Amino acid sequence: MRLSKRSGIIVAVQGTHLVKAALAFVFFLIGIFSISGVMTSLRPEYRISSDSVNQAAMNLNGQLLFSLMGWENHQFLEALPKEIEAPKLSTVMFKLSTNINLDDPRSLLGRELPGFSLFDGKILVAGEGTNYTNMPMESAPPVEILKADQEAALQNTDELPPVPQNDTGAPTLTTGGRKAVYIYFTHTRESYLPYLKGVTDPDKAYHSKVNVTKVGDHLKAGLEKRGIGTTVDKTDVMANLNKKGLGFGKAYQESRPVVEAAMTGDRNLQYFIDIHRDGYRKEKTTIQINGKSYAKVAFVIGGENANHEKNLALAKELHHLLDKKYGKGLSRGVVEKKGATTNGKFNQDLSQNAILIEFGGVDNTFEELNRSADALADVFSEFYWQAEKVGAPAQVPPNKK
Repeated sequence: MRLSKRSGIIVAVQGTHLVKAALAFVFFLIGIFSISGVMTSLRPEYRISSDSVNQAAMNLNGQLLFSLMGWENHQFLEALPKEIEAPKLSTVMFKLSTNINLDDPRSLLGRELPGFSLFDGKILVAGEGTNYTNMPMESAPPVEILKADQEAALQNTDELPPVPQNDTGAPTLTTGGRKAVYIYFTHTRESYLPYLKGVTDPDKAYHSKVNVTKVGDHLKAGLEKRGIGTTVDKTDVMANLNKKGLGFGKAYQESRPVVEAAMTGDRNLQYFIDIHRDGYRKEKTTIQINGKSYAKVAFVIGGENANHEKNLALAKELHHLLDKKYGKGLSRGVVEKKGATTNGKFNQDLSQNAILIEFGGVDNTFEELNRSADALADVFSEFYWQAEKVGAPAQVPPNKK
């Protein structure tokens, strides 16, 4: 025992106690590192995870961090846009500790109401009339619809407009023989009720012949009319799911190798468009423009992929071009989806120019859908040729080749 005397106070320090404390701290550190090593070496499906902690971490974005640091050093606040209002500490702490956003009732009700997860998602760009009650929604069809050997009889097929032919001559700009756009369909058999005889249930609007692939054909014709080489892949992903005994939720898992094979087979492909059909009824998916009826479109971006920002920039640009050239409302906006109840990637991690587009809803006709496909081809070509002009390499003079 060692005694030391300072200012009349005697402090006794037991040497063995210090050794025990040091050893305990060392073993504590070894235990922490060992547990961390075991947890990180496990396969993802066996790791312990917390949705609450994950949600809280996602709330810590750059803007919030700058604001928090700005409370101590006001220079950080200079990096934020002037219109950004500094968050209140009480609001931030409440949101982080409870994962409840007082501005979004879904954060509270979504945990309690069955089926409320269908409305999960974040509106990144709101089209006219778009809100959290009418965001793009796709619900899985009944199992018997996917497995049925016999599907609904068709009707009104005589009214289907033919794929347009290019009768305006060669376009001024062209990709030549190069295919630049790849169109495919993860939910291949998503169809429209006006063509399914006797079917009135929106969840049963599926067919192997008359479906979203026809929208892809029309979009391809519109793009090629404007000089952009396009390929349409009609691989029946839903049929492949049936053959393998997989459920509807595995559709993106099944369409992924299809896209990967296309990318490997043709390095010229630049843009990848996955066409879908929304589950909403006509009043939410239709708009009148200059006296003509159009099916609304919506852009969906997966929030859990490395190309998220690039994909989002493309979707935003197309949305704004539609607003500018065809008026507000044709595009329902840009929605981000991620989390446990959805795919979160939608194969968009494969390319910086990948988007998912919802064309109309279960009640729309191909006449309405084709008008929207023409509008999208119009604004996409404007975007494409402008991007090509900006990014085009310098031309080498003939005498220098």
